[in-house]
Amino acid sequence: MSKPLMPKATAVWLVDNTTLSFKQIADFCGLHELEVQGIADGDVAGGVKGFDPVANNQLDPIEIERGEKDPRYPLKLKYNPAAQGEEKRRGPRYTPLSKRQDRPASILWLVKFHPELADAQIRRLVGTTNSTIEAIRGRTHWNISNLQPIDPVALGLCRQSELDKEVQKAAAKRTAEGGVMNDDERRKLVSTEQSLEADAEPKMPAGIAGLENFSISDMNVETDRTSTAADYSDADSFFNLPDDEDEDEEDDDSTKKRDR
Repeated sequence: MSKPLMPKATAVWLVDNTTLSFKQIADFCGLHELEVQGIADGDVAGGVKGFDPVANNQLDPIEIERGEKDPRYPLKLKYNPAAQGEEKRRGPRYTPLSKRQDRPASILWLVKFHPELADAQIRRLVGTTNSTIEAIRGRTHWNISNLQPIDPVALGLCRQSELDKEVQKAAAKRTAEGGVMNDDERRKLVSTEQSLEADAEPKMPAGIAGLENFSISDMNVETDRTSTAADYSDADSFFNLPDDEDEDEEDDDSTKKRDR
C-alpha cells in the first residue's frame, strides 16, 4: 500500500483536525498505533508542523468523512498517476557513509563464499562498482591484506531475503548452463528459511562416539604388529656365547700344557 508524503507530518494534521481513530491514522500513514497516540499526547513529533493531505492532493475529504463515521473504515490514498512506479525506480543502492568503509569486507565475503554471483548481483546487494569488485577478485585492492570477509547481512548492507534471492538466481542460471555443483556449493545455495526448517542431523550418543571407525581389520593390524615383534626368549643369542663342549676342550688343553 502506498503511503502519503511526509507521513509523520500528515499524522500530526489528522490528529489535530479530525476525529479519526489512532489505528486509522496509523494504517494510512504507515506508522505504529502507539506512535500516533504519542503524537496525540505530545510526546512524539513535538516540533513537527502538520501537513494537510487534502490541500496537497493526498486525500479526499469524503474519505475523512467516511472514516469518522466508521472507525473500521480504512482510508484510501488519492490516486496520483504521476506517482506510479516510484517505488520500483531502479538505481544504485544508497549506502550510508558510516557503512561505506565496510563494503570491501562484504564484497570479499561474497566473492569467497558465493563465487557463483555475478558482478551485477554483487553491485545490487552492496552498492559498489565493477572496478572495486575486480580489484578484490584479483587481490589487487589497496587494502586487501587487511580485509576480513564479513557477511553483508550482518553489516546491514542488505537483507537476508535479498541475498537468498540472488544466490538462488545464480544457482538457476548455472543449472540452465549445465554446470555441476559439488555438495559444498549446493549447501551454500540453501536459503535461510530452508535451513531453519530442515530437520536436525541425528547425533551419536557420547558413549559410543568414535566407534564408527572401529573395524575387525584394526584388530588384525595389532595382531600382526605383535607377531612381528622380536622373540627375546633366547637370551644367549644376544651374547653369542660358545657351546659348553668347546669350553671343556679348551680347559683340557690348558691342563695338559701345565703337566708337561
